[in-house]
Amino acid sequence: MAKFEMLLSADMMVPDPDGMAALLVSKLGVHSHPRWRQAFDKHPYIAHFLRVQKSLAIAPTRIEPQVHLDKPNPGDPFFHDHLEGLEQFQGHHRPMLTHSIVLVTWREKLNALIQRLHDKNVRFRLAQRTPEMEFDRLWLGVTPEDPQYEPSVDGGLCIEFIPMEPTLMPAEAFNDPPPRVQDPKPGELLRVTARGFIVRDLDFTLGKLRENLDWEPELVSDLPGEGYRRARMGFTMGHSATLDVIKPTRWDSPSGLYLHNWGPGPYYTRLGVFDLAAKAEQLREGGIAFEWVEHSDAVDGPLIRIDPRELDGQVFELEGLSE
Repeated sequence: MAKFEMLLSADMMVPDPDGMAALLVSKLGVHSHPRWRQAFDKHPYIAHFLRVQKSLAIAPTRIEPQVHLDKPNPGDPFFHDHLEGLEQFQGHHRPMLTHSIVLVTWREKLNALIQRLHDKNVRFRLAQRTPEMEFDRLWLGVTPEDPQYEPSVDGGLCIEFIPMEPTLMPAEAFNDPPPRVQDPKPGELLRVTARGFIVRDLDFTLGKLRENLDWEPELVSDLPGEGYRRARMGFTMGHSATLDVIKPTRWDSPSGLYLHNWGPGPYYTRLGVFDLAAKAEQLREGGIAFEWVEHSDAVDGPLIRIDPRELDGQVFELEGLSE
């Protein structure tokens, strides 16, 4: 069974990634830096790779607001059509859109996966290597001649793979156990713990992941209090965020309403916090609206749901962690 190394980021396609980055920093307390803003002339996009902790060894999964600009794209001339196909699949008016769920694995494992997909003759595309990105980027569910995404390969998850090597992760990130925050302060954010993704048919999605990627969930659970069934897809790096693939089981649960309002696609980004009650007090002092859930089946304890109106429609949740 394949197991990949990490989820690179919780991404969000937004009109103004600079503004969204500032919003996330000011309202949630994540970290930004000019060096973590990525933009290339020959790859016309802007992306911020915000960090929950400054050290990637402690918190490897980033938060990634980004936009693709309406300019010539010599680095990947297919990508404008590709992105348009993704938007058609997700729905242009959906408040949360992904450009891809970016999974990271070692180059040797990625090469073996590409060979597997090639042998199976399924839909995938490789972006050309460029001086700015001298590595393979694998996109599932599309081909160069037909960039309209469809879910026959990954069950609707819009997955992209990149190799681990160019991410420049520090060696300490691969320690077992991984490094933790020393003496965290009350209310301090620790790491991204999960990225939720709503699907209409969980069995279909898991079947495609099994068939084409040889990827199995760590756990499949019914969470009646949340009103969804969840397949938790894990990674070899235990402090990576998990990818939580969820199917609403009640139409009137928050996830059920979201599905029937907006369709399937990315849902929550969940952050771990030291002393959740202290974080709640910080949010109150900052005038940031949120819901305190006394007990959530999703985390087996209390949960904070930030009012999406605070973050231009993005869904963020906070859970308490002890480390």
